[in-house]
Amino acid sequence: MSEHTHTSGAETLRALGPQHRELRQAIPEVYQGFGALSGAAFADGAIDRKTKELMALAIGVVEGCDGCIASHAQAAARAGATDQEAAEAIGVTFLMHGGPATIHGARAYQVFREFRAAADAGERAS
Repeated sequence: MSEHTHTSGAETLRALGPQHRELRQAIPEVYQGFGALSGAAFADGAIDRKTKELMALAIGVVEGCDGCIASHAQAAARAGATDQEAAEAIGVTFLMHGGPATIHGARAYQVFREFRAAADAGERAS
């Protein structure tokens, strides 16, 4: 059985940053294409950005991807998602993915709440 040491969402993103920069230097066109795809996928349309980020957060839970969870939790919080909205999006993963989602989902909710608190603090400081 593997142990998981909790890393905050911000710590996860900081740790991944240098790795992404190094790979981005090796394949800049691929990252540029992925960036364009991401921009198009998350653009407001019939579904708003907040909802799309919550969908991506849920997919991160199902995939067990800590970087995805951190990235999309931060983006969902910045897009104005509430704790309850994040919890309900994560709740759907339990139905669709079962027991493993309860583990990654609990972590995702904690990470989301960290980013939501940071977003709230930033709004109060403005």
